[in-house]
Amino acid sequence: MPSVRLAHLQVFYSILGRLEAKLGGTRTLALCNGKMSWPQRGVYFFQEQGEYRRDGGARIVRVGTHALTDTSRTKLWGRLSQHRGRASVAGGNHRGSIFRLLVGTAFLERRGVQSATWGLGSNAPAYIRAQETDLEGEVSNIIGAMPLLWLDIDGSPDSRYLRGYVERNTIALLSNYGKEAIDPPSPQWLGHGCNRERVRSSGLWNNNHVDESYDPAFLDRLSELVDAMKVK
Repeated sequence: MPSVRLAHLQVFYSILGRLEAKLGGTRTLALCNGKMSWPQRGVYFFQEQGEYRRDGGARIVRVGTHALTDTSRTKLWGRLSQHRGRASVAGGNHRGSIFRLLVGTAFLERRGVQSATWGLGSNAPAYIRAQETDLEGEVSNIIGAMPLLWLDIDGSPDSRYLRGYVERNTIALLSNYGKEAIDPPSPQWLGHGCNRERVRSSGLWNNNHVDESYDPAFLDRLSELVDAMKVK
């Protein structure tokens, strides 16, 4: 029922408020670098300018993690930097970040232009990447302006499971896909122009898990993880 989900959303955002207080606030990705204090492994939560909940608080627009294998060399900052793109020049690689790919399709739609190569293939030759530089730069500007929070989930035998558990259930809770919309995106939200129906209907820059059900018990586990997290 919508009223039950609304209550769960209120609990979720209350927990995230405690996380934000513990972190000392959000960080804006464009101003971040790998020398900052980041956990090796965890889950991230993106906000977006102009996107608010019905009570006026910031709405989460994307949830993710860096990897679901403890043997992966990709760490949390590594994944965030892939989403942000290169800091030294206006650019990035949307073929290495589904987040960038999704934002790029929405930007193209809003501008009323097309790209014959955007999103095609897992790799591309240098001349194609050069043609995409301006668009990659626009995507970097958009994602770079998004504030984020992060949750350290590392150091325990079940940390890999927990990262997936928190990510999956959070997306399912936040998603409006196939449900009565709660905290819907604003009419101006860029995601309305995305070519993925799951993004448009869910109100999230996520394609996976938006059509799934959530386990309310994950909120208790999330709360425990926030309380147990030590900030360096």
